[in-house]
Amino acid sequence: MLVVFSMICMFVYKKFIYTFEFNNGEFFVGPVESPNGKYTANSYYKTYGGAAGGVNVWVEINEGTGNKVRTIYYAPGKSNFSMNWVDDETLNITNEAPGVPKENRSTKLTIGKEIYDESGAACDSWVMKDEYETCYERD
Repeated sequence: MLVVFSMICMFVYKKFIYTFEFNNGEFFVGPVESPNGKYTANSYYKTYGGAAGGVNVWVEINEGTGNKVRTIYYAPGKSNFSMNWVDDETLNITNEAPGVPKENRSTKLTIGKEIYDESGAACDSWVMKDEYETCYERD
């Protein structure tokens, strides 16, 4: 009975209450400061699955006032990863395996309005839906 209850609680959490919560990641790329200095982007990675596994990567935005940190991007890491600012509010994230179009996880995100979550968990979460206008996930 406890196992069933635990599974139901995990489903409810993942489906409705999920937020980006990562820890113990290794620093990857950054800091990349926005043109107006309002935001700083940093990326982190964490390996999974041992020798046959892979790497997940996420991007956090630090808002200079009050040091508020928000995760805006989460996906499997590919061989070509970089970040650059398009303007004061838009971050371009390149995450691709060159020559393999279906492995492209690149996107441009408007800070405070858009997020990307490969798994789609953030896009389903009631908590996350209240924080952002648009959530992108892998088709």
